[in-house]
Amino acid sequence: MTYTLSIIGCGTMGQAILSGILSQLDSSPADLPTRYILTVGRDSSIPALRDSFPAGKPITYLHGDEGNLQAIKESDIVLLACKPYMAQSILAAQGVKEALDGKVLASVLAGVTMEQLQTWAPGSHVVRTMTNTPSKIGHGMTLITPIPSTAPPSTTTRLQAIFRTCGLVRFLPEQKFNAATALAGSGPAFVAVMVDALADGGVLMGLTRQEATEMAAQTMSGTARMILDTPLHPSLLKDGVTTPGGCTIAGLMRMEDGNVRSTLARTVQAATLHAAGLGQEKK
Repeated sequence: MTYTLSIIGCGTMGQAILSGILSQLDSSPADLPTRYILTVGRDSSIPALRDSFPAGKPITYLHGDEGNLQAIKESDIVLLACKPYMAQSILAAQGVKEALDGKVLASVLAGVTMEQLQTWAPGSHVVRTMTNTPSKIGHGMTLITPIPSTAPPSTTTRLQAIFRTCGLVRFLPEQKFNAATALAGSGPAFVAVMVDALADGGVLMGLTRQEATEMAAQTMSGTARMILDTPLHPSLLKDGVTTPGGCTIAGLMRMEDGNVRSTLARTVQAATLHAAGLGQEKK
């Protein structure tokens, strides 16, 4: 069955999601949108956005309030992907509330609650989602709040199909979304710092930057895959590499000296607390 997906405010996250969808469109088209409408704030932003996607795809590019309104009117599922502080003004624009009546409004905005969205778009079926930038290559992590019982029966299947093109999907209650935003949403930046730091260590000890970065990234990727694919706790995988008096335990002790565990945990805590305030409109 054909349907249209609009992405309102198609920036980094919107582009990552659509890239994931388009990568699967030819091989796994079932339950995926057959048309896409992308909006941005300014007409000058459209050329760069258009260059982000292959030519010949069923994508329409619009801009400004009029573009948002047209996109919403012509779509079945509306994906709100603008900056969090812009959400209220976008949804308050003339005609938008009426255009959203009866439609699925899926938000990927950090810190913007379902209560806020339901206040700004009272006639829509609100779903809150969170995904991350690895969605662009099909290895993202997406969280979705439970689908409203009033939403069309196809909503669950369609949203799962959309986000499964981007990686793993999990349903999660909204009260956990700020923590999920910090861990999964901001997590790629934290992991990139860890990979870069490990690569620095390799360079310090004589490897080239390219060699060290490749080793660090592949080791991180492979270890993550093992954790996802086996029932073992990460600490057991760590113990499997650690031999008495070996180089691994020597390195682990230096990590403990540097409070790496608590620093990473506090990193997630700080990002969670900040995420809670992202939905406030800038003054």
